Amino acid sequence: MHSSDRDRLLLAAVVFAVLFSQLLLYPGVATLVETLGAEATASPFAETALDASMWFLVSEFAAYVAFVGVWGLASDAVGRRRPFIVAGALAGAVGYAALAVAPLLGGVPFEGVLVLRLFQGAMTIGAFSLTMTMLMDLEGGHGRNMGAAGIAIGLGAALGAPVGGQLTELHPLAPLVVASVLLVCVGALVSFAPDRTGGGRRSARALVEGVRRRPTLTIPYAFGFVDRLTAGFFALVGTLYFQDAFGLGPGATGLMLACFFAPFALLQYPMGALSDRIGRTIPIVVGSLCYGVGILAVGAAPTVATAAAAMIAVGVLGALVSPATMALVTDIARERERGVAMAGFNLAGSLGFLGGFLIGGTVAGSYGYGSAFLAVGGLEILIALVAVPVFLRLSVDRNEPVRASDGGNG
Repeated sequence: MHSSDRDRLLLAAVVFAVLFSQLLLYPGVATLVETLGAEATASPFAETALDASMWFLVSEFAAYVAFVGVWGLASDAVGRRRPFIVAGALAGAVGYAALAVAPLLGGVPFEGVLVLRLFQGAMTIGAFSLTMTMLMDLEGGHGRNMGAAGIAIGLGAALGAPVGGQLTELHPLAPLVVASVLLVCVGALVSFAPDRTGGGRRSARALVEGVRRRPTLTIPYAFGFVDRLTAGFFALVGTLYFQDAFGLGPGATGLMLACFFAPFALLQYPMGALSDRIGRTIPIVVGSLCYGVGILAVGAAPTVATAAAAMIAVGVLGALVSPATMALVTDIARERERGVAMAGFNLAGSLGFLGGFLIGGTVAGSYGYGSAFLAVGGLEILIALVAVPVFLRLSVDRNEPVRASDGGNG
């Protein structure tokens, strides 16, 4: 096996473990926050089960937003990735463990739980974002490298959701314990992957200025935002919708989520390779239009079977869009600015997850699940339509640089 292929496999395994540990918590989040002390009489963040679940998920992604850029800047400035990934993974493991121990200590208010969640998220995003940046550093095709990241993300989510549901039925705190152990394993595993950064130290100001001179990065950032918004929507609102509309328990809910994440995962690598051959425009624009329609179909499905079929279709379309969007970041960014560029993408994605939780939760709570599906699916369609003229001005064929009015080559 070529060294790049071996490193691609190893780094994809790290991305998988981080996402798997994250998704373990989602199917049973309502039960988990209750165990962690979410009570309407004790905290304004826990007036309902939906509120407590929403703020628990929002806390993690708020930390992602606040710290993903810090990790990217630090990595590019020093010219190394691996030490930061190890530090982030081990500290994230401590965060998960602290959450698991909190109910045993007694007297920890729900606000304190949210602070621990903030710390865990701030550390975990470093391991996640910089491992994806290490994949960007590899040779072999941007679509293939991001396809490897995508299949790891999808498999982590596809397996994490059903396994998390089963763990929750064993004990509400079991997903936290397993997540902590997995991040310790991540810290050990990534030590076997060599750093392949493109240069030495650079100032943070020079790095930010280099990315600022490439406004075309806003295109994959915008799509990353909306795509992750839909994922956050399904993680929170979709989970509660399936349970309320069809009477599913945590285990069955995890399987329903897996109907999306399984095809989303398994098709990432071939779809990424496809975008290397045909360019990014068709997978991103056409795929996003169809993806939005698929979301609307999930909300309109009258039975569990039809909802599952719609989730499978949405997963296939998500696999078409995701690796091409991430590869577009690599197409545009300079080699020595990839940490900051990917941090920007993950920042947009984290804001998208937050939007999915907040917009989806607020609309569902105020106007019902049907309106929430309409809002999120419509937004996915809208961003694709708005982006069509921009893509017509871009030239993104295979792994060649983007040639547009951004002031330079990638």
